[in-house]
Amino acid sequence: MSKSNSSEEKLSFIGHLGRWINWPRFLLAAGLTFFLTSILFPFYWMISSSFKSYAEIGSVRPVYFPPTFRLDAYQELFNPNNPQFWNFGRNLLNSLRVALPTAIIAVILSLLGAYAIARLRFRGKEVFLNGVLLIYLFPAVLLMIPLFAMLSQIGNVIGFSIQDNLWILILTYLAQTLPVAIYMLTNYFKSIPSEIEQAGLIDGCSRLGVIWRITIPLSIPALVSVAIYTFMIAWNEFLYALVFLNSSEAFTVPLKINMIFNDPTPRPHVVMAASTITTIPVIILFLSLQKFLEEGLTAGSVKG
Repeated sequence: MSKSNSSEEKLSFIGHLGRWINWPRFLLAAGLTFFLTSILFPFYWMISSSFKSYAEIGSVRPVYFPPTFRLDAYQELFNPNNPQFWNFGRNLLNSLRVALPTAIIAVILSLLGAYAIARLRFRGKEVFLNGVLLIYLFPAVLLMIPLFAMLSQIGNVIGFSIQDNLWILILTYLAQTLPVAIYMLTNYFKSIPSEIEQAGLIDGCSRLGVIWRITIPLSIPALVSVAIYTFMIAWNEFLYALVFLNSSEAFTVPLKINMIFNDPTPRPHVVMAASTITTIPVIILFLSLQKFLEEGLTAGSVKG
């Protein structure tokens, strides 16, 4: 009886599965599987390769799972006693010194600029908003030479060097991120009913008080989205850092990874370890602020 019952349950399960599966569902499942695999497998390969030896990475037969987890690559990055010490911790700190101020300043400036465009009345407002977005459509490489020349002249007049100056790098990143940040926040502020702010003004709040007490609490998702966006741009940017930074002690993370990659002695496992460490802050940001990020990206698309 038990064998017959189990066979009937098995056939019943197969029968239900056969009824459930059809061509549209099969194609959808296959497409999702291929999509997730193509996204997740490179991350897995990067992380697993950071624990491999150079021989295992360069082997003819790919090693999908390292037999032993080697920490040689991480010791080269962070252990001062290692003969191949790269002092990668300094470069991580440099990237934080650039990315965090860029995100904070971009949020503050875009908040004030977007609020002025969304709430205040002045001539040429729409032209200004479209012009801000138009600037962002130009490739970053076209703005590099004008920014370099302008900052060089200002540095000669005031008396500071633009080379190996992280604050100059922050200014260049703000020039890239502020246009789209202002555009994002402007659309979000337009979705907030102005009657709420008008009630605050009637109760005696100043314009800055309304922004601090009403607008900012209602705009947390959008502000978090702008902060994550600008942080990622500053954290991963390579071209401007290559132009403005010459000393390896001032290198940000992308420049240091490029330096390790171009080392005369091939060190792919160290490159993978450095890339893994670089990816961790971005993953932590996304996982911890995912709720605000989803709300910030979808808000403003539907007004109500």
